[in-house]
Amino acid sequence: MKHTMKYTLILLFFCIAYASKAQNDSAVTLKSILLEQLKTTHNVKDWFVPPNIAVAGLTPEQANWKDSSGNHSIAQLTTHLVFWNKRVLNNLRGIKQDPFNADNKETFSPVDEKSWPATIKELDSVLTGIEVAVQNADDATLAKIASTIAHIGTHNAYHTGQIIYIRKMKGWWDDNNGVK
Repeated sequence: MKHTMKYTLILLFFCIAYASKAQNDSAVTLKSILLEQLKTTHNVKDWFVPPNIAVAGLTPEQANWKDSSGNHSIAQLTTHLVFWNKRVLNNLRGIKQDPFNADNKETFSPVDEKSWPATIKELDSVLTGIEVAVQNADDATLAKIASTIAHIGTHNAYHTGQIIYIRKMKGWWDDNNGVK
């Protein structure tokens, strides 16, 4: 009985020590919050579908479909996401860019057989680049870029919702696995 109590106390001590270490290892930081948002607005399905899943399996013809009300096509939404995320990535990398003074409508472009797969690949590449930049950023840099990163994540989620809406409306979406 005495040994059982002793072993139970030792086991309890190790469980508490392990739980304490696990809590410290998973402490929430600005970096962890930003990375979580970036990943869920890139390729990790969580509360909503990320862009990589939203555009998967579409043909260029499907991607270019538009209704007659002036709404954007999936291709246009995707090229728009590539455009703005690429500008954010270039800023994070310190690449000098001219100010954007054009009409935002110019950032929404159709695709063709060749450019659609390249657009999907570029979206993934640019979003990965932003994640890497945030992962490698120091605390001072994170404090400066946090608002931009939060806004680009929200922007990505907003347009991804539009993509999913089009897919569901057209019957190009299967709620079981996302892609039909």
